[in-house]
Amino acid sequence: MLRAVFLISLLLVSHSVLPQDERVSPGRSAISLHTPWENLLQEYVQDAGRVNYKGLLKDQQRLKSYLEALALKPPQEDWTPGARMAYYVNLYNAGTVALILENYPVKSIRDIDRPWAKKRVQVGTEWLSLGDIEHKILRKMGDARIHFAINCASISCPKLPEYAFTEAEIEAQLERAAREFINDTNRNTIYADRAEVSRIFKWFRSDFKADDTSLIEYLNHYLEKPIPDGTPIGFLPYDWSLNDSDL
Repeated sequence: MLRAVFLISLLLVSHSVLPQDERVSPGRSAISLHTPWENLLQEYVQDAGRVNYKGLLKDQQRLKSYLEALALKPPQEDWTPGARMAYYVNLYNAGTVALILENYPVKSIRDIDRPWAKKRVQVGTEWLSLGDIEHKILRKMGDARIHFAINCASISCPKLPEYAFTEAEIEAQLERAAREFINDTNRNTIYADRAEVSRIFKWFRSDFKADDTSLIEYLNHYLEKPIPDGTPIGFLPYDWSLNDSDL
């Protein structure tokens, strides 16, 4: 009994002398919610955005654990817009990778039955489809840059980044994603007399609030070499081939 009391007292004393900044505040985790996802991205995504699905398949449990952690911590009313956006962008990207792994090997996400319509991802007690996350949540936030942040596991999609989106960095990360995508000559081709851009700008024209003139203004905000007003705009074919590092 005396030994037990001594040990308890020792633990209490040890805790009391910890510097305040080394203690974990009540209700907060010492590890970021999205750190496990970033670790996976850094291990299995190449610079060009290609994904090592074959390698990731052997490490699938880590991805499942991350998605389970997100399901247990749905966004709350007091979350900032940045925290909510980071949560759902990461959820979409991780959910898409999980979908590919469940059906791997596959040549295209479109070979999977109802890839964007079937409810596959859990948030709290609710089940969502990838389409729900994109169209009913992310697009409703009113920031067209989300189209450069979410990845549909295809060659013509914006590349899957090697980092997770976070509340603190979301603004800089969205700007980086937009600038990299618009200046990517594999996804947008700018000629001296015309521009041929991703069909993303056609499909989601209303999100960019863009007719031909304002679309040029939007592109020029990010282009390293701006194009003149009145430049004819065309749209490139979309390559839905899987963004697999083995292909």
